[in-house]
Amino acid sequence: MKVHFIAIGGSAMHNLAIALSRKGIDVSGSDDEIFEPSKSRLGRQGILPEEVGWNNSRINESIDAIILGMHAREDNPELLRAKELGLPIYSYPEYLYEQSKSKKRIVIGGSHGKTTITAMLLHACMKMNVNVDYMVGAQLEGYDCMVKLTDDAPYMILEGDEYLSSPIDRRPKFHLYKPDVAIISGIAWDHINVFPTFENYISQFDTFCSKIDQDGLLVYNEEDVEVKRLGKKYSSHMKTQSYSTPSFEPIKNGTNLKFNNKSYGLQIFGSHNLQNLIGAMHLAAQVNISNHDFLNAMSDFTGAGKRLQKVIETDHFVMYKDFAHSPSKLKATTNAIKEQYRNSKVIACMELHTFSSLKKEFLPLYRGAMDSADEAIVYYSPDVVKHKKLEPISKELVAKSFGGGVMVLNDTEEVLNQLKSKSWNNKVLIMMSSGNFDGIDYESLGLTLSK
Repeated sequence: MKVHFIAIGGSAMHNLAIALSRKGIDVSGSDDEIFEPSKSRLGRQGILPEEVGWNNSRINESIDAIILGMHAREDNPELLRAKELGLPIYSYPEYLYEQSKSKKRIVIGGSHGKTTITAMLLHACMKMNVNVDYMVGAQLEGYDCMVKLTDDAPYMILEGDEYLSSPIDRRPKFHLYKPDVAIISGIAWDHINVFPTFENYISQFDTFCSKIDQDGLLVYNEEDVEVKRLGKKYSSHMKTQSYSTPSFEPIKNGTNLKFNNKSYGLQIFGSHNLQNLIGAMHLAAQVNISNHDFLNAMSDFTGAGKRLQKVIETDHFVMYKDFAHSPSKLKATTNAIKEQYRNSKVIACMELHTFSSLKKEFLPLYRGAMDSADEAIVYYSPDVVKHKKLEPISKELVAKSFGGGVMVLNDTEEVLNQLKSKSWNNKVLIMMSSGNFDGIDYESLGLTLSK
């Protein structure tokens, strides 16, 4: 079996390439740019392209399948040659389905919480020795590859992203997995460059539900209005299981969770995290892990990659970094910190970095997103707005959109100076971004502020 990847350097693509190579498949690939850590990982596996760039001479009739990444363009010379030869062409979600057709597929969907729920489920499976294959969209600690494909695992766990599959396949990725079991954690408008209205965005989750096997199960968050509506709609088509935030109390360095008249000590905290935990618990039941065993297994779970990671903690100061960037994620993360540190002053600092977040039409959705913080700072770079070819936005517009007296800054040094000017006694700082504030070293900043 020979498989060629067009745009092998992507975060998901290189993981799938490594997984197929480990399975014994002859893997080749190409890309016009390959950055770290993809480059080193592909090199260690022995499948790093010898030269950067596209070359249609790589494509011949000996190739059994082409996997096309989102980074490639429709006029890619290798893609055009593959079409000319009539080779089978797949997006990576299509190929993941091909590799897992004989397995029980569990797909985690939602605008937020996907990676966390997936990480929780995998954590429990590993501790309980349940053999599973998987695909996770983010790098998790303790894993050298975020795709695992074997012939013997009876289950396939898939993080179900709603973004497009490939340049020639405009279907959302999670429409291609055909779940036996699915979860929707929440719906909050995202990817507005692809889904221009909220109604259009919601319809993608409706279609996702329609792809679930008729003998399957839909697990849904009943605290989300749109998700609950879908859960009720599909309850006449298949089995459904609702879930909500459990009873809990914050304790030092974590949470005491109460479930079925028992208490479970956890290292994670915040309503949103615990809501995700209960969703993951219902998925774990589908791989024959009891609720009690699942909750016990979660006692040493510290979180998913880039989600509420503690940077530094002293007697008087704590600093976290988080991947939160959309309004719903921002609100959930800020609320979680305030719930956990009720007696400390919380300063929330976030960067507008994504295409959606920097659009004028999207900004009003951030209203109240950081209201639970005692102080809020919003940073964005006009250069990034320009680079994304978006209409310029003003500090005044951003401040008005967020409300609540947020401070808006345009320069990284201004952010650093503002933070360094404060006293950090009995305070918590949370830095939130899908970027890094154009070069802020979080660890160095944490050490400076803790002194």
